[in-house]
Amino acid sequence: MMFALNNKTAVVTGGGSGIGRAIAILFATQGAAVHIIDMQEAQASETTQLISAAGGNAHMHIGDVGMQLVVDDIFAAIGPLHILVNNAGIGHIGRADNTDEDTFDNIMRINVKGVYNCLRAAIPLMQQVGGGSIINMTSIASSVGIADRFAYSTSKGAVKAMTMSVAKDFIQDNIRCNSISPARVHTPFVDGFLQKNYPGEEAEMFEKLSRTQPIGRMASPEEIAALALYLVSNEAAFLTGCDYPIDGGFTTLNN
Repeated sequence: MMFALNNKTAVVTGGGSGIGRAIAILFATQGAAVHIIDMQEAQASETTQLISAAGGNAHMHIGDVGMQLVVDDIFAAIGPLHILVNNAGIGHIGRADNTDEDTFDNIMRINVKGVYNCLRAAIPLMQQVGGGSIINMTSIASSVGIADRFAYSTSKGAVKAMTMSVAKDFIQDNIRCNSISPARVHTPFVDGFLQKNYPGEEAEMFEKLSRTQPIGRMASPEEIAALALYLVSNEAAFLTGCDYPIDGGFTTLNN
């Protein structure tokens, strides 16, 4: 079977909902033992139960990826590892002149330090098994200017640079590292954002945001998961050090 992940152990951070949940479910469907790391116990438990009910192999670990000791303990408990998806992250709306220091620091702590913590813990475990594949979830905001996304864009630009650095440093260890840069994806985060900021106008604003993609809609989490599956599979063994926009034409056709 193409894109099989049998006998592979995978970690998906932020696997409790949205893109992370879709990736965790798909990886398990393809045969991987999936370990979900998330701060939200109820959401992580739901993902784990969905995988188990379908006959898959899933485990959950509750913790903050921004805390290095917590991450080290979780990865030590998981053991030898083949796949890491650094998906956990938080968003923020704001410009350089109205983003306060605490908010900026927290974005960096989760979105950048969290990726570093997981890379630092996972790479030695991949070296133990003779290699592995890493995906860092970035964003089109790392490549193009998007209004009111200063701190978020900064963090995702850092993650893209980290991806290239890891790919270069560990290519001789048979560790591949790529990143995925989605445009807008219809996740619970989007629904919550609309409910909070546009009460009573959710449907109208959803259509407006959807139309910002030249293809005319948002992506589904399952579409992002399909790309992630390809990148971690043996079929993508020749791919490393690349960023993959999945954006409905946003970065190339939105002129």
